Amino acid sequence: MKPMSTPAPVRLLMIEDDARLAHMVVDYLGQSGFAVTHAGDGEAGLEQLPLVQPELVILDLMMPGIDGLEVCRRIRSLPDGLARIPVLMLTAKGDPMDRIIGLELGADDYLPKPFEPRELLARVRAVLRRRGEPGQPANKSTPTLRFGSLEIDRDARTVQVGETVCDLTSYQFDLLVAMAERAGRVLTRDQIMEAVRGRELEAFDRSIDVHIGRIRNAIEADSKDPKRILTVRGVGYVFAKQQD
Repeated sequence: MKPMSTPAPVRLLMIEDDARLAHMVVDYLGQSGFAVTHAGDGEAGLEQLPLVQPELVILDLMMPGIDGLEVCRRIRSLPDGLARIPVLMLTAKGDPMDRIIGLELGADDYLPKPFEPRELLARVRAVLRRRGEPGQPANKSTPTLRFGSLEIDRDARTVQVGETVCDLTSYQFDLLVAMAERAGRVLTRDQIMEAVRGRELEAFDRSIDVHIGRIRNAIEADSKDPKRILTVRGVGYVFAKQQD
């Protein structure tokens, strides 16, 4: 009888100039079954990216030389396979503008410093779940969602409008699916975030609006006059049932 093979650990790349913090994270996530490669600055991180081929990048925002925003921008401009790697951005606590800019550049999630290692682990696992953990079979029973020319393939995790493939992060894809599954229902920001992330929004957090804006840019003919995702003033958003 052949021994059961041990699944390969999920590869992560951490780009962080704080060596002490990085060492702690590498050890902690390593104990949870992840293989974490550390790069001490943005240049080194971009060099390591094609070599490591990580399932997720943990990216510090404030670094000397190339900062995290520029690294995120460059990752999203790489060829398809690398450009779609989820990015979890580490930001300074109490600086919402940096978080908003990071999300606009394509970060999938963020975590303010200082943070508890357990929360980082939970965020990493949540992002990977949304993307689909490596080696996990797709749910073939899940149908494709269609609204006029908009097609959302939950198995392939792709979105198309006509023949045009839309560029969304893994978090934005799940946000779109959560709203499309509830088409016609008015949802508050808290309800949308709860459906996607499994936890309530922090009271000051308006990042959901940033993500909605990026989704509109991708799927709407005119993002300033949206027909698919409508704003309900004072309440939240509704995904329209009837579309083109």
